[in-house]
Amino acid sequence: MNQWEVVIGLETHAQLATVSKIFSGASTAFGADANTQACAVDLALPGVLPVLNKKAVDCAIRFGLAIGAKVAPKSVFARKNYFYPDLPKGYQISQFELPVVVGGQISFPVGSGEKAYEKQVKLTRAHLEEDAGKSLHEDFQGQSGIDLNRAGTPLLEIVTEPDMRSSDEAVAYARTLHALVRWIGICDGNMQEGSFRCDANVSVRRPGQPFGTRREIKNLNSFRFLKEAIDYEVQWQINEIEEGRAIQQATVLFDPDTGETRTMRTKEDAHDYRYFPDPDLLPLVIGADWIARVQGELPELPAQKRERFINELGLSAYDASTLTASQEIADYFESTVAVAGKASAKPCANWVMVDLAARLNKEGLEIAASPVSAAQLGGLIARIADTTISNNIAKKVFEALWTGEGASADEIIEKQGLKQITDTGAIEKLVDEVLAANPGNVAEFRAGKEKAFNALVGQVMKAAKGKANPQQVNDLLRQKLAG
Repeated sequence: MNQWEVVIGLETHAQLATVSKIFSGASTAFGADANTQACAVDLALPGVLPVLNKKAVDCAIRFGLAIGAKVAPKSVFARKNYFYPDLPKGYQISQFELPVVVGGQISFPVGSGEKAYEKQVKLTRAHLEEDAGKSLHEDFQGQSGIDLNRAGTPLLEIVTEPDMRSSDEAVAYARTLHALVRWIGICDGNMQEGSFRCDANVSVRRPGQPFGTRREIKNLNSFRFLKEAIDYEVQWQINEIEEGRAIQQATVLFDPDTGETRTMRTKEDAHDYRYFPDPDLLPLVIGADWIARVQGELPELPAQKRERFINELGLSAYDASTLTASQEIADYFESTVAVAGKASAKPCANWVMVDLAARLNKEGLEIAASPVSAAQLGGLIARIADTTISNNIAKKVFEALWTGEGASADEIIEKQGLKQITDTGAIEKLVDEVLAANPGNVAEFRAGKEKAFNALVGQVMKAAKGKANPQQVNDLLRQKLAG
């Protein structure tokens, strides 16, 4: 593989968060019966005219500002001509020569630990367009059905430069983009419902050589499928070239059942679509005042919040990245820190990323549905910080909060008598009793067996019913054993 370089560019279709379609008033709600949300405009009946949805333009501007792109003061809608049963007009209204968003970039971490690195991907453009309908094959023996509910659904197509060099980079980019469009509120990101789907343009070349012939893998609706499809396609192309066969530009589909790609059609170029400006739509003109209004509505962006977590709270780049994976996680973490205090930012990060995340995953819950609120978790961490309870006891308190046995950590600690023993005299008494009762462990430790020390610590903690301060137990034991 080292003698080959992988080149990847992604085209992502993000369904915009509008209640109606991009050129009509029909609903965009998911799950309706077939063809119940397709009005005269969507059906392309004679005499109808498209009217642009202003909210869709707002979404495009938000995205352009979020990635540091140029929002075009003037953009033009074009007709992309092709014939397919689920495209009623015989063309799709899209943007071609003058898109609404030009340029921009997205930075994101790839990998973790010592091998982690920061990657930056440049964007070519993002343009507004309408979705086509959907052809249904499974429920019709020997026939296809057509559902036009999606026809006219507003999309923002986001196109990258061919800047990615592995499936890992492509997946990291897609995850970051997915988080961003959800964060700024322009797309719900529901991949199962088709709200966010990727096309991957993949080619291989010898290092330093011109780009190879690309093949486009269409409609990948999960990050796992994106990685599997790219990995298979890369190996397939390498094998083809090494066996003396040329790669033909094509559109391919990924079959998750076999893990293979298969050719759908030879790839069209732009001239095959015979683009021309749509005569029914005026150019889209976006003034500085419009951009300023949308700019003022933008929340703090993930990259900005990441930097703040690193600089103000002392978190690692990995922790900051994990905690800004979604607006919900970031908000929960910040609310936890607000209660526990900035000095406990790292313990808060650990609890949110490890203990809470594991329990949410086990129960199949999103963080917004957590039975333990951020305020409750912050209160628990504050009691660890002031040595009211130990980490081990904190896990019991967390479980009690999860099951609703108390409204706060303080209430549970008081009710169950879990307050940590920090009185040196009381702990020393327990240590003396354990040393007297376990002469074998004492002899083993003095003979150099460190495991014997851990056994003695365990006996002291057992005698204290888990409530003795672990550090004090350790210190007193070592002091006594050294004497």
